[in-house]
Amino acid sequence: MKMDSDLLLSPAVGLGEEEEADMNDWKLPLAFMKKRHSEKIEGSKALAQSWRMKDRMKTVSVALVLCLNVGVDPPDVVKTSPCARLECWIDPLSMSPQKALETIGANLQKQYENWQPRARYKQSLDPTVDEVKKLCTSLRRNAKEERVLFHYNGHGVPRPTVNGEIWVFNKNYTQYIPLSIYDLQTWMGSPSIFVYDCSNAGIIVKSFKQFALQREQELEVAAINSSHPLAQMPLPPSMKNCIQLAACEASELLPMNPDLPADLFTSCLTTPIKIALRWFCMQKSAKLVPGVTLDLIEKIPGRLNDRRTPLGELNWIFTAITDTIAWNVLPRDLFQKLFRQDLLVASLFRNFLLAERIMRSYNCTPVSSPRLPPTYMHAMWQAWDLAVDICLSQLPTIIEEGTAFRHSPFFAEQLTAFQVWLTMGVENRNPPEQLPIVLQVLLSQVHRLRALDLLGRFLDLGPWAVSLALSVGIFPYVLKLLQSSARELRPLLVFIWAKILAVDSSCQADLVKDNGHKYFLSVLADSYMPAEHRTMAVFILAVIVNSYNTGQEACLQGNLIANCLEQLSDPHPLLRQWVAICLGRIWQNFDPARWCGVRDSAHEKLYTLLSDPIPEVRCAAVFALGTFVGNSAERTDHSTTIDHNVAMMLAQLINDGSPVVRKELVVALSHLVVQYESNFCTVALQFIEEEKNYTVSSPANSAEPGNLTPVRDSPAIPRLRSVNSYTNIRAATTARNLNKSLQNLNLNEEGGPAAFSPGNLSTSSSASSTLGSPDNDEYILSFETIDKMRRVSSYSSLNSLIGVSFNSVYTQIWRVLLHLAADPFPEVSDLAMKVLNSIAYKATMNARPQRILDSGSLTQSAPASPTSKGTHIHQAGGSPPMPSTSSSSLTNEVPKPPAREQPATRPPYTPTLGGQAPHSHQFPRTRKMFDKGPEQGAEDGDEPGGHRNYISATLQTGLCDWSAKYFAQPVMKIPEEHDVESQVRMERQWRFLRNTRVRKQSRGITQKGVSRLDDQIFINRNPGVPSVVKFHPFNTCIAVADKDSICFWDWEKGERLDYFYNGNPRYTRITSMEYLNGHDCSLLLTATDDGALRIWKNFADQKNPEMVTAWQGLSDMLPTTRGAGMVVDWEQETGLLMTSGDVRVVRIWDIDREMKVQDIPTGADSCVTSLSCDSQRSLIVAGLGDGSVRVFDRRMGPNECRVMTYREHGAWVVKAHIQKETDGHIISVSVNGDVRFFEPRTPDSINVLQTVKGLTALDIHPQANLFACGSMNQFIAVYNSNGDVISNIKYYDGFMGQRIGAISCLAFHPHWPHLAVGSNDYYMSIYSAEKRLR
Repeated sequence: MKMDSDLLLSPAVGLGEEEEADMNDWKLPLAFMKKRHSEKIEGSKALAQSWRMKDRMKTVSVALVLCLNVGVDPPDVVKTSPCARLECWIDPLSMSPQKALETIGANLQKQYENWQPRARYKQSLDPTVDEVKKLCTSLRRNAKEERVLFHYNGHGVPRPTVNGEIWVFNKNYTQYIPLSIYDLQTWMGSPSIFVYDCSNAGIIVKSFKQFALQREQELEVAAINSSHPLAQMPLPPSMKNCIQLAACEASELLPMNPDLPADLFTSCLTTPIKIALRWFCMQKSAKLVPGVTLDLIEKIPGRLNDRRTPLGELNWIFTAITDTIAWNVLPRDLFQKLFRQDLLVASLFRNFLLAERIMRSYNCTPVSSPRLPPTYMHAMWQAWDLAVDICLSQLPTIIEEGTAFRHSPFFAEQLTAFQVWLTMGVENRNPPEQLPIVLQVLLSQVHRLRALDLLGRFLDLGPWAVSLALSVGIFPYVLKLLQSSARELRPLLVFIWAKILAVDSSCQADLVKDNGHKYFLSVLADSYMPAEHRTMAVFILAVIVNSYNTGQEACLQGNLIANCLEQLSDPHPLLRQWVAICLGRIWQNFDPARWCGVRDSAHEKLYTLLSDPIPEVRCAAVFALGTFVGNSAERTDHSTTIDHNVAMMLAQLINDGSPVVRKELVVALSHLVVQYESNFCTVALQFIEEEKNYTVSSPANSAEPGNLTPVRDSPAIPRLRSVNSYTNIRAATTARNLNKSLQNLNLNEEGGPAAFSPGNLSTSSSASSTLGSPDNDEYILSFETIDKMRRVSSYSSLNSLIGVSFNSVYTQIWRVLLHLAADPFPEVSDLAMKVLNSIAYKATMNARPQRILDSGSLTQSAPASPTSKGTHIHQAGGSPPMPSTSSSSLTNEVPKPPAREQPATRPPYTPTLGGQAPHSHQFPRTRKMFDKGPEQGAEDGDEPGGHRNYISATLQTGLCDWSAKYFAQPVMKIPEEHDVESQVRMERQWRFLRNTRVRKQSRGITQKGVSRLDDQIFINRNPGVPSVVKFHPFNTCIAVADKDSICFWDWEKGERLDYFYNGNPRYTRITSMEYLNGHDCSLLLTATDDGALRIWKNFADQKNPEMVTAWQGLSDMLPTTRGAGMVVDWEQETGLLMTSGDVRVVRIWDIDREMKVQDIPTGADSCVTSLSCDSQRSLIVAGLGDGSVRVFDRRMGPNECRVMTYREHGAWVVKAHIQKETDGHIISVSVNGDVRFFEPRTPDSINVLQTVKGLTALDIHPQANLFACGSMNQFIAVYNSNGDVISNIKYYDGFMGQRIGAISCLAFHPHWPHLAVGSNDYYMSIYSAEKRLR
């Protein structure tokens, strides 16, 4: 709503009252503002999940090639003295050369076995070329597709050459022999990993790449040229899967520092903790840790793989830190490939990060392929130094005095850092660095609870957080934890799994495979678990059984059905909802579960949920019953009886207040229709026959309702009337832009409104066919036909015609579907139209002469329409070419689509967008129906199988997926409207301040007393004859309804804001309007005389109006020409809507529950013409057409709730009003102009005033004690409460003094002394008190 500039500038009002009024506004409940009203009911877009490893790999074979030639230094390296000597922590000169070589080889193997104990290790010590070849080829042969590691130590041979060779020996050790990397590639194949520990190792990496490229080019040549020698060879594997780790760049020598081992690179890769501690001691900072020497380091107690010991804890911290550095620095896909695919590769790369850090401090840069970004300066290394410092500082006392080891605070501190990130951060920021550490901590029992809690809070941030956690590798950990029996982990694990499955439901298979479903079954069965945790457990189980047969079987055996049925009556609505969805999914296309449900009378237990106060729960129950009857297994008499029972129970929801429920109802009934297709075809044919023989005169064909809403005869007014048949309500809901574009477009150039007489869909104007049905397909039964059928079926007794089989459940369900096809909510009627038409289609296809079916040319013809008698196909605007095959014979056979009396002045036919004509003979319907190309012929589309798929594939509501979104979205975050700083909250605050000002300023005026009310402040010609007007209580907007559209005006600026079509069928009219949530986000309720209620939002504010919801407020209302239509009264504070009209009850709807809560019989034979209620006293006052005024107390039962009946009026009551004060009076006025005041406690009137006779409209100002009467005699009289006339208005001010037309409606502003008047000559004017007062 726009801000009122003058209000913003007005001086601050005294705060006491303002605060008080504000508080009232804050307390008022809001109607129709739930998620189901504001969102589209559909699931979230699935994120592509890349966290699953496509190909986990193992390194199965390891070749250890050592060229040491102990005692003989290679010629091209000048060694320092002293020099680094240790190889694998052994001094080769301390024993005989041969023994040294063997010991070093054995040691290297042991070091590798720490990381991968299961691989096959083969040593090749000081080998020849042939030995290397034999070793490599045999390892590759055994490894097949798995990975092989080649470790090369070249400390006893010359450096690699620029030609891409490394050196080995000849047999007698008299020569160094070059071995080409090209050959090595060929022998090793792929996937492989190479470790080169020698000087200038970077050269090998470069050569390797060049050879790999050369290989690819040769293969390309061979592929083109078949005589090429390579063409006959088997394809060598690609080198892309080869990983290399080299000790230094191409131009660097290995460090020779005597304090370091000679194979520093190998030590970093295979004994990282040992070398890291030694290196720590060699730094200057180590002097700060007293008493720690290199000898002491050797004595650190513990084992590497025991996390409770000092050595094990250091190893664990080291793993966590290197993993974290890699995750934060590497691109995601590279991280997955190197750190998650293969255990040995991951260990080597973690240790490679350490090698980079240590070797760079000696001016040596290790190289890898694929290359990693530099990590040696990463901040996490400082955390490592601290952990080492804390551990080493305890060493002297532990070793000398045997004191206990204090565990490192590292993990606790990292969790705190993660917690800080969670609590302090903004919405959009980089992911938390500590995520991989949280993963490591899940392994430790000490921190596990806290880690799971924080992990849950992280996953709650949204689907992106879940994807991130899965990409770090959380999945196997949380899967493993399901084997834990610790009760305290249950709530956390259930929450985490609910989050994961809401984002990636493919995990259902992993859970069932690992028996994870049993964990959640036990949580669900545990009555001590809080309801929200059981809700998440049942959500998880609902995902496990969703379209997954193995999951359904596993959960059925786990007693899921009995478990769920026990919880159906739980007070927690979300739990009830998901229990029902879970049941619906477990027996969906799974017969054993259905029979298990039958044995437990599941369907009967679900019936109670059909009247649940929460619409989503009713919806879930309908879904569950729908899949219950929708199983396609063989039917027995028993199961047919059950299906019929369920169907009749479901049929009771036909007038449910929530469209979500009714949509689900159509889908549930469509399952039944598919099951009993032949029975429904019989019923359909019967109804189609009936419809042909009946002519129901709809009120629309008789005179227009009274002279209150005369026939429009003025073509010059811009209309939106492209919206001709009812189905076009989509114009207002799906084609949202229509309203704006058509607002000023005059569509009916060719004469009056007749140009838009609703034909039906087959012959409607182009606008209609574009917007008419969601996917532009033609329907056999148009809306008109269905509507007529619906009305026929309520007049004639069809049971006698159908025969008494099954007491004609099918007939009744068909009627329910007919009723739903006329639903005021477009999505419901669309779905019902689909079901009806698919059956009508089957029925007419089956009833058609066989000759056509056999000719195979049906695809080119329009299927017969059930209602037509003519034989000519209606063609407009030139005939599209008919298909050639046997079309001549067909033309006589195919009756035309149903066309009612065609108006003479139909607009010329223009093809719709893209030149696609909406006529069936151009677009064969079979194609639309079965989604197959036209060339396949209709026979294959016509098999029951194909047809079933059509109906079930197109018919689904996104209810379950939409409900699952709840678990993917943040649950712990405070909603925006409660966040004091949010935009939503600020806007609300502004609106409430505005409301207070309006109340205060208007009260100032009305308290002074209004002595005149004839200053015309607004006049404009409305597009249609005003039939109802309604002021917005707080902004300057007024809604004016004509027969079936609503126009919004800004009465202050005098401009039109919006004009849109309400979507009611042509024989109905709008008879009342209310603003809901007028104090806040306003919605407009319109009521039409067929009993339908529609709620609109986004009107009058530059957006396109949208229908929030719509329902049948009163059933069995027959639109009559002079009835009262439908009258409503709205109580914001209780959220109750009173409805009545041409019926014998006052029906009360609870808007929060979207259901009928009470029917109060009026006890009269005439219609209710006016309703007014007082929530304080629970009173409802109804004025009736027979002149009586009846007072009801809604707290009492239906038989005694009528507490008072006043019969003083002799004629139709125009208005009955109860004042809202504690001792407020009832004021009522009849057509004869007698105004009577009643005290609810006394049987007779306390005051009578006589006004003009022949009243057509009247309103009473709730604050100012004024009432205004409009009469047929073209004038308006305004009276005060004493009955004195304060103003008589006869002429339009300034409009050339023209007389006012017959008054069709009038209304006071709830606060200001403004009176809006609509008259039969299309004009809409507003009168107010004198200027000086305002």
